[in-house]
Amino acid sequence: MSKRIAFVRIMQESNALSPVETTLRDFEEAHYVTGDALLRSVSPGGHELQGFFKKAELAGFVDAARHSNGEFVPVPIFSAWASSGGPLSTNVFETLEQRMIDGLRAAGPLDGVYVCLHGAMGVVNIGDPESRLLRSARQAIGGGPVVTTHDLHGNITKARIEAADAIVGYHTNPHRDHARCGRKAGDILIGMLRGEIKPVQAWRTLPVILGGGKTLDFMSPMRAVFQRMKKMEKMRDVLATSTFMVHPWNDDPALGWATVAVTNRDRDLAERLADELAEMNWQRRHEQPPAFANADDAIATARSASWRRKLGVVTMSDASDVVTAGAPGDSTHLLKALLAKGQGLLTYAAVRDPDAIEQLWSRADGEQVSLTVGGKLDPSRSSPLPVTGKIVAHHQRPGFLKVIVLAVDHLRLVITEGPAMVMRPSFYKDVGLDIWKADIVVVKNFFPFLLFFLPYNRKTVFVRTQGTTDFDASFALTFDGPVHPRDPISEWRSRDRLRRGIVGPADAAGSSAA
Repeated sequence: MSKRIAFVRIMQESNALSPVETTLRDFEEAHYVTGDALLRSVSPGGHELQGFFKKAELAGFVDAARHSNGEFVPVPIFSAWASSGGPLSTNVFETLEQRMIDGLRAAGPLDGVYVCLHGAMGVVNIGDPESRLLRSARQAIGGGPVVTTHDLHGNITKARIEAADAIVGYHTNPHRDHARCGRKAGDILIGMLRGEIKPVQAWRTLPVILGGGKTLDFMSPMRAVFQRMKKMEKMRDVLATSTFMVHPWNDDPALGWATVAVTNRDRDLAERLADELAEMNWQRRHEQPPAFANADDAIATARSASWRRKLGVVTMSDASDVVTAGAPGDSTHLLKALLAKGQGLLTYAAVRDPDAIEQLWSRADGEQVSLTVGGKLDPSRSSPLPVTGKIVAHHQRPGFLKVIVLAVDHLRLVITEGPAMVMRPSFYKDVGLDIWKADIVVVKNFFPFLLFFLPYNRKTVFVRTQGTTDFDASFALTFDGPVHPRDPISEWRSRDRLRRGIVGPADAAGSSAA
């Protein structure tokens, strides 16, 4: 008789510094697929995440089941994904959790479950919510095996390790191996149910929230770490190895980089590999993300790159308002500078402003309008910007909701009702803006855009103004002790042992600070 293995996704990355809570509508408008429709989307010929990835983790998991020649039947529950943003309200989280529980119970007898998570979700008044989801999933299927996958920003905790039989992370950044990651999780779950695999997990945690330079898998200093993980997974009895570089704005006192090694029955090997990876990552802690230019210098750099602009565009990352890292997307600092200093440079930029959308939606294309944009969702960090311009177009797009394109002098401003998640050229192309015609294109993303804008991008400029995703903004969060690079730290092992519950606070006291 075939065994039935369920799969479900609840994925969102939370920025604790954002005042804009993530709503149920954010999930349902961006990506919410259930039942047979979900199974079709992750099967051959389907499209798993419209606008993002044709195949991702769930397609990889289902592929593992399909290769079992009917021995294992994949059972879809639902897939819910929302853009990075502020924490979920307690009610939103519990609604999604209950939908998962109800879906698993309604699916009938299940032998195991794969839960696809981001790993850095935050919820108001609930600590470590994703560990709770894993516990709830196991209980709902009657105690069977549970495997999970995480983004590289996943925050690993003792509760997380205890809640899942295996945790699997990506091996690429920008992420290109979603499907391979899901397939790996599927192979582990299937191996468990066949009795061929008994996963053993070992982990280490580092009191580090920033390091590794740009953290790209194909560039120094992190390239050696990713290569080593891939070599480890070729070793006998090694099922998965992962390094998690955390989302630095995630609100957890025990936040920090972590490593996880999963082996088949070999505890000593798992411990040795997790420890080796932790030491490799610790040695890379001093290589910080690059320094970013201020707005005026960034615009001057773009203006001086005349030949590069003729051959393509200057791509400017609004690094203080990165929506894909959970910022509200309504900062006006860079917009103000672009209007004041960017004359003659055709520029595409975006801002989230539901109030402006409501004000403009009934107005016709071609109308001249005056209003304020931005600075309303997070008024503590920027203020509304007065603009006068012509309405170019109205659009309605999944995830972004209502969209208005406004021509303000040399600026083409894309105003969105939903998250202004600018990471791919399609954000502008789909509203009628030709990338090749622009001099400057502004993105709300840190590094993955480099991959997507490769055909157009001739120069990259990162801009720091003031906002939720400034790296040092995370220093204001509460931690369980000193954390690098905010504080001087001489070693990592005492905090690691404390966080893993190996020693008590008195044993670790005084040994982690320099």
